[in-house]
Amino acid sequence: MENSSECTLHRLSPYIGRLKTSIARSLISYYSNENDMVVDPFAGSGTIPLEALNLRRNVFASDISSYSKILNKGKFEAPNDMEKAIIRLEDLLIESENLVPSIKVNIPKWVQHFFHWRTLKEILQFVQICHKQKEYFYLACLLGILHHQRPGFLSYPSSHLVPYLRDKKFPRNKFPDLYKYRALRPRIEAKVKRALKNPLPALKGKYTFVQESIETIQFPTAFDCLITSPPYMNALDYNRDNRLRLWFIGAEDSLIKTESTRKKEHFIELMKVFSKKTNSGLKMGGSCILVVGDHVRRNFNAHPAELTASIIRDCAPSLKLVNVFMDLIPDIRRSRRECKGVKSEVLLVFAKGY
Repeated sequence: MENSSECTLHRLSPYIGRLKTSIARSLISYYSNENDMVVDPFAGSGTIPLEALNLRRNVFASDISSYSKILNKGKFEAPNDMEKAIIRLEDLLIESENLVPSIKVNIPKWVQHFFHWRTLKEILQFVQICHKQKEYFYLACLLGILHHQRPGFLSYPSSHLVPYLRDKKFPRNKFPDLYKYRALRPRIEAKVKRALKNPLPALKGKYTFVQESIETIQFPTAFDCLITSPPYMNALDYNRDNRLRLWFIGAEDSLIKTESTRKKEHFIELMKVFSKKTNSGLKMGGSCILVVGDHVRRNFNAHPAELTASIIRDCAPSLKLVNVFMDLIPDIRRSRRECKGVKSEVLLVFAKGY
């Protein structure tokens, strides 16, 4: 469990595969210096970029996921004045409540099954306003309360991480209150207050976030340190696990399964591209640290950490493996089914020019 004093922006919205804040902070502190450029091309929920900014580093972050983009920009651009944040939220709520419903609304049955119809209408209106005005912080707050069985969330009783209804455990006839209309206004206001309860001070570093795949992204010309956690090979399905949030942000096209985490050959190609770009852009004496979810299931024959190390050895000749660490304690927030897919995290530390 994370320290209660950590920045509450880290808990803006759930993300399968989220790196522990304490690990991110330690790695950034040890392997980089103030004003360094830190790169994270698999930024996920933004743990590494946010901690790097707080430690006065400059950040270049990217991810292919629309959900990742909203979380990263929502954290980087979060208001640091609670009173002003609530006033801005009220403006957005009033605008959304006065919004004329869009004609488009073709809402899939599987989405409708999660919500009371009045709640669903309020969510759609608020999402539309946040998108229009690029209010990523408030949109991320909404995604953070989208589904759970607790009264402070918006859906009928469901799981918090991977969305599925829990109507067998909480049948409607025995728990009727859990199936009533849930108003957006008090819940989103409470969420904003929780998110800003322990914020970071004004961020000192400069940041760039780009939503793009590793194959097409252009890394900075020269950077001091790269810290990232590649997709957990064959253990997590990021699109499936975030399918409800992806639908609401209009990213349903990305529900098509990405191959990099499902087939060994595609994971290998992805890591080859990553290795070559890192080999080219990392400054001499710089560090590359990979946090790799290890222990695989199904049909892969190699552990991801071993496979990743061998790819970097072949494709990034200037990078030398100088250290390997292992975190043997599984974190229930970072994988499904009691962590059966990921039993440990391996930290691979490479240095350029040694």
